[in-house]
Amino acid sequence: MPRPLTEEDQARADMYALVATLLLKPPAPSLLAALAAADSLPARGAGHPLDQAWEALVSAAGTMDADAAREEFDALFIGIGTPLLNPYGSRYLTGFMMEKPLAQLRGDLHALGLARVPGVAESEDHLGALCETMRVLIAGAPGALPRPLSTQKTFFVRHVSPWYGRCLDDLCHAAPARFYRCVGGYAQAFLDLEREAFSIDDEDASSEPIHAETEGSLE
Repeated sequence: MPRPLTEEDQARADMYALVATLLLKPPAPSLLAALAAADSLPARGAGHPLDQAWEALVSAAGTMDADAAREEFDALFIGIGTPLLNPYGSRYLTGFMMEKPLAQLRGDLHALGLARVPGVAESEDHLGALCETMRVLIAGAPGALPRPLSTQKTFFVRHVSPWYGRCLDDLCHAAPARFYRCVGGYAQAFLDLEREAFSIDDEDASSEPIHAETEGSLE
């Protein structure tokens, strides 16, 4: 049986889940209401970027209704023809969709025993899907046990760290983004904190093998 999550790991998993949800679909009214009523994060020191980004997101949720959030989401990620933003790893790493980074990611997901849920339209290298993968690696899911910190680090360094900053910078500076500017700022601050924590260990995670496990599914 897996050990219960520490308070820190539960908080990390919850933060990844929130970023994944906000990047993969427009926020439901219940999520906006919960964000607007949310407490401050545990203090990390005066003016910590994550605390500031969280307060901005909470404030933005309090002034946003679900219809406006959906319109903003559609303007950013759906659109007519080519979307304004394409938050996919292959797009940022190679300039094209469905390229070698996606094939490498799928190989690592297979080794982890994870697979995209049938019927899901977004490919696995969508930043929201990668955040959901990180949540599963931390907290586990049906058919998938939590993975050690070393595996989390390897996955993050290999598939998230090289490009998330450019993607979220594009989101924060996109003309239609108001609520989603705050989403991008929060995601940036959180993922920067994750990268900083992982970088404390100087071991190169990009070449570490990812070991196989019984297959599970990603939301």
